[in-house]
Amino acid sequence: MSRVLIIGAGGVAGVVVKKCAMLPEYFSEIHLASRTVSKCEKLQEEVGKDRVVGVYQVDADQASKVAELIRKVQPSLVINVALPYQDLPIMDACLETGVHYLDTANYEPKDEAKFEYSWQWAYQDKFKEKGIMALLGAGFDPGVTNVFTAYAAKHYFDEVHYLDIVDCNGGDHGQAFATNFNPEINIREITQRGKFWENGEWHETDPISVREDLDYPGVGVRASYLLFHEELESLVKHFPTLKRARFWMTFGEQYLTHLRVLENVGMTSIEPIEFQGQKIVPLEFLKAVLPNPGSLAEGYTGMTCIGTYVTGLKDGKEKTIFIYNNCDHAVCNAEVGAQAVSYTTGVPAMIAASMMLQGHWMKPGVWNMEQFDPDEFMERLNKYGLPWKVVETESPFKR
Repeated sequence: MSRVLIIGAGGVAGVVVKKCAMLPEYFSEIHLASRTVSKCEKLQEEVGKDRVVGVYQVDADQASKVAELIRKVQPSLVINVALPYQDLPIMDACLETGVHYLDTANYEPKDEAKFEYSWQWAYQDKFKEKGIMALLGAGFDPGVTNVFTAYAAKHYFDEVHYLDIVDCNGGDHGQAFATNFNPEINIREITQRGKFWENGEWHETDPISVREDLDYPGVGVRASYLLFHEELESLVKHFPTLKRARFWMTFGEQYLTHLRVLENVGMTSIEPIEFQGQKIVPLEFLKAVLPNPGSLAEGYTGMTCIGTYVTGLKDGKEKTIFIYNNCDHAVCNAEVGAQAVSYTTGVPAMIAASMMLQGHWMKPGVWNMEQFDPDEFMERLNKYGLPWKVVETESPFKR
């Protein structure tokens, strides 16, 4: 019985639920929980009660409440597509109940815009001793980009030296300013200092201060900015031959102008302020007034392009390959009613869950995506909506 409990009911969760529902051979029963049960009920109505057989209200900040729900549902796997702040309580609940765990983004404390794997990696021995598995970062980036790197290392190189992960959203949603996933998480990520790995140590940059104009297949030339992203932390650990590893994301000038203004007037702050006799966090208020990312799908046009440039040695000679996926916003909306950013996160989570449930990827402990054999996962990307390409090319990056 491959019963799963999905926690979260936002845009990514909607994709995970609908893709899981299409594959009863992998997911025999789907249960769905969120802080707002009405969102779960809406998804259940869209998918059908024969596939989403149970919906529940749960406060995922409280491990005891999650554990109580897990005992009630008795799933084989918990798929966490809630907020990154909730990773640890949900992991604690899985540990208490002896159930496997999967997420798409690593933990960060709510009171500090800092995300790293140390908190979750610290669960390695506990999960191993319990005989259960936690798979971290099973979205696209992190997630597919980790698998792309592992695939490149396995099939194209004897040694990998340079890695540049690139993430381009070339789509147009028609909004003056909107984020493509949770605004609070998105803005926290973008406004923190950039960081990259080079020559055995981490180097920091000012936020959005390092730019490259890159030509993305299917999209064209876009301004791309260096950020820190969590997959860099695990990839440099698991591929110690890397001399440099960086992450780049595209932003339009209109988006950056809005972001600078909001930052300058204090709306991106996570420090509570006093307002009309109560404490509020400006960024949480901003999230409430910005468009819901899940509402952007209708009328969203254009493509995404996310991939990895990998440079290394093969038979003593240096070469570079680019592994990437293009995803069409309109096609995603037609299939599951979601824009491509939610789709590219939700589909890999479904695939990774299927890999765990079938035992292809199953080992007690806490693991990142690149630590497993990439081949079957790569085949399923092609099969379930995220086809990829590999091209041998010249690196667009200077040494």
